[in-house]
Amino acid sequence: MIIRQTSLPGVVVFEPKVFGDARGFFVETFRQDWLREAGVTLPFVQDNQSRSRRGVLRGLHYQMEQTQGKLVRVASGRVFDVAVDVRKGSPTFGQWEGVVLDDESHCQFYVPPGFAHGFVVLSETADFVYKCTEYYHPASEAGICWDDPVVGIKWPEEILDSILLSEKDRALPLLENQVASLLPDYAQFPDPAGD
Repeated sequence: MIIRQTSLPGVVVFEPKVFGDARGFFVETFRQDWLREAGVTLPFVQDNQSRSRRGVLRGLHYQMEQTQGKLVRVASGRVFDVAVDVRKGSPTFGQWEGVVLDDESHCQFYVPPGFAHGFVVLSETADFVYKCTEYYHPASEAGICWDDPVVGIKWPEEILDSILLSEKDRALPLLENQVASLLPDYAQFPDPAGD
């Protein structure tokens, strides 16, 4: 397992060893010890899976109560996955990190509590699987606009002309227009190193 820290403290990419031969492949998809080594110490309490078709963009979502950390991966297909720091007072507020996740590399991406999360499907379909550190709490769900020009996410150009959004995601505000009370506080979710 290769553990790659990103430019955003707490946002981590895990690159597992994939064992393949003529029969197929084998890969470990969850090990508590490599999470601890990367500084991920919150327990996971819920697993989710979604299937989406090419161009579907889900996000950018977060929760204000029962705020979730997410360990995400792709069981089949290919997506571009993004984490955005939305913690008021954070030194990296409004910055993002993105990674391609697919069913060949089997990389995983950890999105800590206090970060907005979203992905867009690059393959014909994708099965997206993720572990959560808290239970889903629909009443406290919030989000920001996927194409906020100030955040400036560089979504893959190959997909920009075919983005499909839910009505709810289409109505999400820009980060600068999000009500301050709907943003998590850096003091509540500091960087793992305590910086």
